[in-house]
Order: sequence, then structure tokens, then C-alpha cells
Amino acid sequence: MATQLRLMFKSTAVRLSAVYILLFALCAAFLVFYVTALSERLLTQQTREALKQEVADVQRAYNGNGMNGLLRSLERRARQPGAGLYILASPSGEILAGNVASIEPGIIDKEGWTRLPFRYDPYNEAAGNNRPHLATAHIFFLDNGLRVVIGRDLGDPDRFRALVRRALMVALAIMGGGAVIIWFFIGRNALKRIDRMSAASKKIMAGDLSERLPVVGSGDEFDRLSGSLNAMLDRIEKLNEGLRQVSDNIAHDLKTPLTRLRNKAADALAGHEGGDRRAALEGIISESDQLIRTFNALLMISRVEAGSIAAEMQEIDISAIAADSAELYEPVAEEAGLVLEMDIAPDLKVKGNRELVGQALSNLIDNAIKYAEGVATDPALKVSLRREAAGVVLSIADHGPGVPEARREDVLKRFVRLDESRTKPGTGLGLSLVAAVMDLHGGKLELDATDTKSAQPGLTVRMVFPVEKA
Repeated sequence: MATQLRLMFKSTAVRLSAVYILLFALCAAFLVFYVTALSERLLTQQTREALKQEVADVQRAYNGNGMNGLLRSLERRARQPGAGLYILASPSGEILAGNVASIEPGIIDKEGWTRLPFRYDPYNEAAGNNRPHLATAHIFFLDNGLRVVIGRDLGDPDRFRALVRRALMVALAIMGGGAVIIWFFIGRNALKRIDRMSAASKKIMAGDLSERLPVVGSGDEFDRLSGSLNAMLDRIEKLNEGLRQVSDNIAHDLKTPLTRLRNKAADALAGHEGGDRRAALEGIISESDQLIRTFNALLMISRVEAGSIAAEMQEIDISAIAADSAELYEPVAEEAGLVLEMDIAPDLKVKGNRELVGQALSNLIDNAIKYAEGVATDPALKVSLRREAAGVVLSIADHGPGVPEARREDVLKRFVRLDESRTKPGTGLGLSLVAAVMDLHGGKLELDATDTKSAQPGLTVRMVFPVEKA
């Protein structure tokens, strides 16, 4: 328990909560004293106003009926419930009439309001009650030299002030205690979530990249942090898986061209004359070019997946890119006995990298021509671009052998080729590059059959680009 408390107080959230509780306590204490002082000031003001009214009434009674009227007025007021102080005293300070036994000496020497509260002793004081009685009063002199004191006991305002202060202190204690309890349980819950995140992080650091940080679904800052880190872990795991796959495929797929390259070099050194040696050297150059293209494709995929060219994103005219690529490959399609058709909506723009989008589209058109040549039931090869609800969709459709549905995820991996005999030229990296480009652009790469009812279903590849909402 002590360890948990120490860990809890080391966390930033708990420290901030403690600071907030301290500030709340200071503000609440200020509120207690402010409300108490304000209440006291209002009561004092009301007492003075009431005393002013009584003084005016007593003076009117004296002016109208003389001493008899004055005495009757003081007697009547002194008998009322909750009566104040009513005193008629001589110039020497002797109390001639009133409802108090004695007052502090020197109080009646000056006319007007008493500057400070004064002590007095009421009649019929209970034995053993040593509580001091304080009052405030207004004093006026009569024509015959007598003094009239009309005052109010200050016990009621003091009791009211004490009551208000006590109520506010109790409310403050309840709120403070509740805040501490809530803070404690929230802090413990936050600490448990941090412990779970730490445990998951240790597994990840130990090499288990399939582990993910816990997400409870509350949508708070912990969930948002876990979601971001989990997305990062997904990306890292995907890159590591791609790295392992590349390592395996390089060892398998590049072994054959390297072996052929070595054999041709050995044949060139074997003493062949004239045309044979030239043919061997040309074969070596051809194999070397193929290896360079392979490594260039791998380098491009790595750059795209690493996001190193994400900063080059800008608004591009994808309609112009699609039209230029289609026109570039139109003669190539004609030589292969195919007809390249275009259905490209004008002036469509997306945010992306012009070079990468053009390279991806070129790969798809080249693949479509290569695999539909000589086997397509329909020579039409269609490049279309249109705006849909999902975004801007660029699609290439052919009527070649297509890709079985069960293998459509596989062909997006590096070096994977359905042409197991390798009769078609290529490296098996074209679709991998397209998939990496679409990931970089935040889009999707979709593969589907062009004609599901045909023996040659063909393949339609859709590049779906997101469009930012205005």
C-alpha cells in the first residue's frame, strides 16, 4: 500500500490533482471568510438602520409628550420580545430607568454612535454565566441634561456569524474529503492503467510485437495515447514482417539470377571467341540490369513505407497523370494486340506525390498488358477515373487470367508471383510498390474480378484516394 501511494504521488496526474485540491481549499477558505465578513457587515448595517429608526421614534415621543411620553416609549419597547438596550441615565452616569443593570463607564459621555462595542450587564443574569455582553448604541442628550441610550446586543450577529462560518467550514470539509476520496480512487485507477501499459510495454521491449497497449473504451487521454502507440506498433510490426519477408525472398528469388550471372561470366572467361563472347557479355549486362531494377524497386518500396517522401505531398491533377500514362502505354498495348480504352473524368485533384502515383499507375498498366497479352478473351484494357462517395477512384481493368480470390492478399507481398514458372518477365514487386504508395496516401488498393462469369475473369485494380472535405 505504501509503495502504491509513493508511485501514485510520483505521477503527474496525481500531482496536478493535489495542486487543484490545494487551490480549491484556498479558494473555499477565502469564500468562507468573505461570506462571513459580508454577513457581519450586512447585519451591522441593518442594526444601525433599525436603531436610527428607533431613535427617531423616541425623540418624537419626547418632543410630543415630554418625559412621560419618553418613559412610556422606552418601557413599551423594553417589554417587547428580543428587546434591545433602553436606558435613561443622569449626566453622572447613574441609570435612572431601563432594562440593564449597568454599562461600561464613560459610554454616555459623548453623544452619537458608540465608536466601539461596550460591555453591559443585563438584569436577571443566570448564576455562573460569565459570558461578556457586548452592545452597540446611539446616545442623545435631552434638554434637561439626561442621557438616552438606545442599543442592540451584538450576541445575535456574533452567533449568526459563527453559524455561517461553521456551516461553511462543514461544507468545505465535506467537499474536501469527497475530493480527496475521489482523487484517491481516480489516482489508483490511473495507476492501475499505467501498470497495465507498463506490463505491455515490457513484453513489447522483450520482442513480442504482437502485444498491444490496453484500451478500455473510455475515450480519455490514456485510450488516445494507447490507440496512437498501438497504431505505431502495427506499423512497426508490418515493417518488420516486410523486412523478414524481403530477407527470405531475396535469398530465394535473387539466388537464381545471381547464379545465371556467374555462369555467364564463367562462360565468357572460358575462351569463347567473337560472337559467343559478345552474347555472353550482353547476357551478363541484361541480368545485371534486371538485378538493378529489382534493387531499385526494393529501395523505392522501403522509402515509401518509411514515409521519407511524405513531405513531398501536394495537390496534384490525377486526371492529367492518368491521361498521360494511358497515352504512353497505348502503343505498347497495340503491339500486344490489346485496345487501351480511357474513361477519365477531367480536373480531379488529390493530395499526393506525382512521381509515386505515376509510377504506381505505370506498374498496373504494365502488369495488365503483360498478363492479358495473348490470353485475354476480350482485347479491351480500360483505364478509368471517377469521383465516388469513397473518394477518387482510379481503376485498371483487363480480361486476362485474373487473380484467384484466395491469393489476392498474397500478390501484394514482395516477390510473390502467381507465374510460378517465371515465364513472364518481372520481379514480383510491382503490386507491392502500388500497395505501399496507397498506404502512404491514406488510400486503399482493391483487387476484384472484371467478369466473374467468364472463364477468364480478368482483374480490376482500384486505387481509392481519399479527398479532404472542404
